[in-house]
Amino acid sequence: MDEHHVATHAVGVRFRPAGKIYDFDPGLLLLVRDDRVLVETERGPALGTVVVPPRPRSGQRGLQRVIKKADARDLAREDQNLQRERQQSHAVLDVIRAQHPAVKLVKIECALDGSRSVVFVAADEKSDLRTLGRDLAGALQTRVEMKQIGARDETKVTGGVGPCGRELCCSSWLQEFQSVSVKMAKEQSLSLNPAKLAGMCGRLKCCLRYEYQTYVELRRTLPKVNAAVESVKGNGVVTRQNVLRQTVVIRRADDGTLVEATLDDLVVPRPEA
Repeated sequence: MDEHHVATHAVGVRFRPAGKIYDFDPGLLLLVRDDRVLVETERGPALGTVVVPPRPRSGQRGLQRVIKKADARDLAREDQNLQRERQQSHAVLDVIRAQHPAVKLVKIECALDGSRSVVFVAADEKSDLRTLGRDLAGALQTRVEMKQIGARDETKVTGGVGPCGRELCCSSWLQEFQSVSVKMAKEQSLSLNPAKLAGMCGRLKCCLRYEYQTYVELRRTLPKVNAAVESVKGNGVVTRQNVLRQTVVIRRADDGTLVEATLDDLVVPRPEA
């Protein structure tokens, strides 16, 4: 592409389900959502799917071009690639089992032009992937690029069904991983049972983030636990917050009875003890 070219429009293209969306310059092509397209990438031509229709871009330089809409020949090459990937998987597994048992094959992706194969593996940090790469290049008779991925990315690639009964978020729609902490579970008053908090990848579930900020905002409106309060139901100390119901449980000072009070029931919250 001419280095002086400035894209006036950009189209969002995705290469795999739930994968990252990349911007490309559609040129004069009339593209709509779900169009299959052949695009230029740093690693050569690749097939992708339009997920964001063309929209105006102001002065964005350096966008790779959409070469054309994919035709029957391009789709046939894609099918051939999928068959090649399946065949190579068997060969790669044979090499790994025989010479690199500590490595786990996750996925193989073949370039559309057949010039190279990208092998995604999960492995111990001590594993020598350079040696494995050379062994695989000899077995496959092609250029091999090795990529070591973590537990979350491995699960995103392999997919599965979560305890909620739905397809995993990471493999169905979640494009990028964000940090998840035990603090998020505590804020939502969830049981700190590792078996219940861990996802299929063995890490904290991504869904712990989804309602976290809502809980933080709702909790701010409630008196804190151990705060002394006055209410129409009696004065006492807050023993528990019911965040979603927006109520607190008060242990009355005069008789020790537990009563539930809404924000409207509170009179004047006293300073914390």
